[in-house]
Amino acid sequence: MWAVAVWLLVWQILSVCVGHEILLPSPASVILRLTELVRESGFWRSILFSLQRITTGFMIAAVSGIVLASLAARFRRFEELFAPAILAVKATPVASIIILALVWVSSRNLSVLISFLMVLPVMYANVLGGIKSADKKLLEMADVFGIPMRRRIPHIYVPQVFPFFHSACSIALGLCWKSGIAAEVIGIPGGSIGEKLYKAKIYLATSDLFAWTLTIIMVSVAFERLFMLLVRIIMDRMN
Repeated sequence: MWAVAVWLLVWQILSVCVGHEILLPSPASVILRLTELVRESGFWRSILFSLQRITTGFMIAAVSGIVLASLAARFRRFEELFAPAILAVKATPVASIIILALVWVSSRNLSVLISFLMVLPVMYANVLGGIKSADKKLLEMADVFGIPMRRRIPHIYVPQVFPFFHSACSIALGLCWKSGIAAEVIGIPGGSIGEKLYKAKIYLATSDLFAWTLTIIMVSVAFERLFMLLVRIIMDRMN
C-alpha cells in the first residue's frame, strides 16, 4: 500500500506540474469520474461485453493449447507442423493481426479471436515444455508396471505440467486483456470498453480515459486472481 501511495503522490505532483487536466488529470478527478461512471448502467454493460468475449477467447486458447501441446509431445510430426504457425502468430504485431482479422470477423467478435491468438502460443509452448520435462524415471516405471494412460495423466503428467501451466496462465491472462481491448479500440464494437476508450480520446475526455484504463486494470487483476484461485482449487482436489 505504501508503494501505491508513493506512485499516487508522483502522479499528483506531475499533474500539478503540467497544470492542465486535459493533458494529465489528477488522481482525485479520475477517481471522482470513476465513481460517476460506476453509477451508470452502461458502465457495467460495457464491462460484461468485453469480459465475455475476452474470457471466451482465453478459455478456447487454453484448451486448444493443451490439446495441441499434447499432440506435439506425442507425435514429432505434429510439433514440426505446428511450429511455423505458432512462430508466425508470435512474430506478427498485434495491430497487424487485428487489421487482418477485421477482413474476416465482425468487430463485435474481434476480441475473441485476438485474445485466442495471443494466448495460444504462450499456452502451447509452456504446456509442451512441461510435458517434455516430465520425470523420465517415473515414465519408465509406469512402462515397467504397465500403468495405463488414464492413470498416468492425473498422477504423473498433471503434477509435472501444472507449474508450467500456472506460469502460462499468469502471463496469458494479462496479455489477453491488453490485446482484446486493443482489438476493441481498433474495431470499435458498440457497447465495449474499447469503444468507451476511443470516444474518450476523440472528445479529449482525459479523465474518462484514465477512469476506463483504471477499470481495465482492476477487472483484469480480479479476473486473474479468481481464475488462478479456481485452478489451484481444482489441482488440490485432484491431489
